[in-house]
Amino acid sequence: MDQVPVTVLTGYLGAGKTTLLNRLLTEQHGRKFAVIVNEFGELGIDNDLVVDAEEEVFEMNNGCICCTVRGDLIRIIDGLMKRKGRFDAILIETTGLADPAPVAQTFFVDEDVRSRTRLDSIITVVDAKNFLQRLEDSHEAAEQVAFADIVLLNKIDLVPAEEAARVEARIRAINPMARLHRTDHCALPITELLDRGAFDLDRILEIEPGFLGEDDHEHDEAITSVSLRASRPLDPDRFTAWISELLRLRGVDILRCKGILDLKGSSKRYVFQGVHMLMDATTGRPWKDHETRDSRFVLIGRNLDAAALKAGFESCLAR
Repeated sequence: MDQVPVTVLTGYLGAGKTTLLNRLLTEQHGRKFAVIVNEFGELGIDNDLVVDAEEEVFEMNNGCICCTVRGDLIRIIDGLMKRKGRFDAILIETTGLADPAPVAQTFFVDEDVRSRTRLDSIITVVDAKNFLQRLEDSHEAAEQVAFADIVLLNKIDLVPAEEAARVEARIRAINPMARLHRTDHCALPITELLDRGAFDLDRILEIEPGFLGEDDHEHDEAITSVSLRASRPLDPDRFTAWISELLRLRGVDILRCKGILDLKGSSKRYVFQGVHMLMDATTGRPWKDHETRDSRFVLIGRNLDAAALKAGFESCLAR
């Protein structure tokens, strides 16, 4: 069964999510989208701000998508899947106050949703003019960036070059893995936004081999990212035990983790992704003859102890 790609649009209040959604709906791309819009509060208006396109818009306004309406999301997707051939992709616009994690988790925890759809990417829109202030007064702003596969640094026309560079540096410190684009009114070719396979780590590394970064870690006041690398194969049992215990104990603070691993005894790459306590691991393509076989693993979260994580990762090395 072909899986329908799902793109999640997130970003803090006023960053430009609805502008981006309208741009996606009005581009001449010949695709049919199903659109799910979530608003905080019982009275929804976002649905009325979406352009009058042929797409059917499903509105969830019982509360923040990350708190109360995951069940609604599952039911809507289930209903959409019964309308075979009516759309090419699903777009989900979350409320500006949402933590994107539960949306991503929906595609991990519900087997029916998982079998019929695939999470293509989480796109976060950042307001270049107000982002630094939002980091001071809202933890959601940092978390939305931390979860992103693609970041649009929007309203770039409203800030001088020096300030734009400062904002970009803060975004990079929070999430060195995300692909970043500077935009004015979210203007960007649709090919940079959809069908990127950005949540499919094995595929994105085909496009960008350096995606997981180097052996280092960056600090932000709220969020830390830690990049780990090993040139020797990992013991699969040791790695599974280590990461399972780590996510069990610290999963609340670990927002995202991703990795391509070289496991002892396997001729194929091992692709690992996690969202909080949930993890998903699959066997990827075979290692190529010319390829450097190593393990690269990145964690993004709060109050991460880089030294302890490095020691734990190294304890997984095969002997």
